[in-house]
Amino acid sequence: MKKKNLPGKVKLLATVGEEVGELGAEQLTSEGYADDLDALVIGEPSGPRIWYAHKGSMNYTVTSYGKNAHSSMPEFGINAIDNLALFYNEVEKFVASVKETNPLLGNFTHNATVISGGNQVNSIPELAKMQGNIRTIPEVDNDEIKNVFAKIVNKLNAEKDVKLELVWDYDKLPVFSDKDSDIAKIGQDAYKKQTGQSIDLVTSPGTTDAAEFIKAKKEFPVIIFGPGIIETAHQIDEHVSIENYTDMIEVYKEMITQFLAEK
Repeated sequence: MKKKNLPGKVKLLATVGEEVGELGAEQLTSEGYADDLDALVIGEPSGPRIWYAHKGSMNYTVTSYGKNAHSSMPEFGINAIDNLALFYNEVEKFVASVKETNPLLGNFTHNATVISGGNQVNSIPELAKMQGNIRTIPEVDNDEIKNVFAKIVNKLNAEKDVKLELVWDYDKLPVFSDKDSDIAKIGQDAYKKQTGQSIDLVTSPGTTDAAEFIKAKKEFPVIIFGPGIIETAHQIDEHVSIENYTDMIEVYKEMITQFLAEK
């Protein structure tokens, strides 16, 4: 392979902790590694598509504190699971009331994803926890969600024997980039040149490290474009085909060459 001298610099920003708060991207951004970028390609499995925008993401943990007692004498205890269910029901009422949607990102979503509580089947549970994930849109933004959830917790805590504690574990804003940016068009051209296939520019329901990198001092276009497909994410058969993987190596090479030549 012939070696080329490129009229510019390519940075590899290798991150950790994307699934638990985008910790690596947050650190690299805070330390200035993204401040001189002219464009950013996030190598998440997107294919065969290019994403230029995605929803925000929020994770929370709500803890319910009760009092242990024998299940034959529940009047001497406080059932933490019952009180946690009160919170869940109020949240679901709010979710059902949301009618707003975003023309690019679609609907706001909420899912309860982890629940734990109790010690044994014949005891009133003194502790229960629930974790949930929210995908936000500008019409139902992160600040609004925090306010609504705080009101729900305060309302329930005013009731007898209810003690709930809410913690926000993860708070990422939606990302919007220019659909007509140079890097987006170059990505499309490079993929077609390598595979013969045309690909669309679309938006993603998930979040990525882009939510942290866009906090850099300089504004730049972002695309999410990498080997693999989002439909198998977090499933038993999550995979990347060898053909797609090797194709994307050549696509990236072509993108780098074209982008730097134009700059």
